[in-house]
Amino acid sequence: MSVTQQQVLDSLGRIKSPRGVALTNANVLSAISASDGKVFFSINVEAAEARAWEPVRAEAEAAVRAIPGVTTVMVALTAERKPGSAPPPPPPSRGAPGVQPAHAHKPPQGGTSPMSRQSEIPGIAAVIAVASGKGGVGKSTTALNLALGLRDLGLKVGLLDADIYGPSMPRLTGLRDKPELNAERKMIPLKRFGLAIMSIGFLVEEETAMIWRGPMVMSAVTQMLRDVEWGTLDVLVVDMPPGTGDAQLTLAQNVPLKGAVIISTPQDLSLIDARRGLAMFRKVNVPVLGIVENMSYFQCPHCGTRSDIFGHGGARHEAEKLGVPFLGEIPLHMAIRATSDAGNPLVDSEPDGPHAAIYRAIAGQVRDQLKSVIAVA
Repeated sequence: MSVTQQQVLDSLGRIKSPRGVALTNANVLSAISASDGKVFFSINVEAAEARAWEPVRAEAEAAVRAIPGVTTVMVALTAERKPGSAPPPPPPSRGAPGVQPAHAHKPPQGGTSPMSRQSEIPGIAAVIAVASGKGGVGKSTTALNLALGLRDLGLKVGLLDADIYGPSMPRLTGLRDKPELNAERKMIPLKRFGLAIMSIGFLVEEETAMIWRGPMVMSAVTQMLRDVEWGTLDVLVVDMPPGTGDAQLTLAQNVPLKGAVIISTPQDLSLIDARRGLAMFRKVNVPVLGIVENMSYFQCPHCGTRSDIFGHGGARHEAEKLGVPFLGEIPLHMAIRATSDAGNPLVDSEPDGPHAAIYRAIAGQVRDQLKSVIAVA
């Protein structure tokens, strides 16, 4: 059954804002995306009023979820204030007697750290991030093959694609199905290669442009962490978007990360960005498990000549300089590219090859650093 924008609006029209105005008349709704049973929109309010609007957001999400044919709902509450602006003066309350206007709901005073909101995900022993300071360094391919390497070491592994703007896991895994919901209305991750896998790419079409503000990205990452039935896992590998933005901070503030793996290519430009990524994780007290040098060298399959196309050894030198482990070198090779494009990652499709051995060796070093939090045979 197809769900229309008008059905969503009709449902939202029955919900009242903190001031008693119908949500559809409160001038706070973004454009509504409704396609194939999936509904996405945001509620945009003043920063000072965000706390008062959270119950409205939850009520809106529940109302839309109750529409026949809706399978997935994502409602983000975005709170912004223009630089230098002050909260608006309180308008007369038109709500029920004794109900304060939204501006009166003030956040608690004090310097509480954002990290105080961290909480473990039930059933998951360790959450680790695979990150890079810039795009195009092979981070997603490395994250998937690292997860498979951990699987080969006997661990129960999940993989979360947290790159909202450019999800890669549907292509890399060959998965095109939509996640189903369990009795608690949690999404059930897709299964392939012995991994539990979730990606925003399973919920939207491949060609869809995700034109979302930062708060909506943060809401999506939180939902894919908390509203997914991950089951019991030793490690959840999170493939992060490139950079040091909202998604990275959301993850660090949401769950106590047990570590981060930084992916870089050898050249100076990539290393500069990798250094920024490493500094960010250190700033939020996330242990850096090490640096991987991807596309480290090219060896001609015909003559055997080795070429250091992007230079060589830069990531190893950077790891030594920054005092973090150097996890290994992954070559630039057609087999890695071809198996990734085909949705049959190399560690699974060519398990006895030399490149699979490299990924498993990196996975072994990561596992050894997680021994204090996971059960290792």
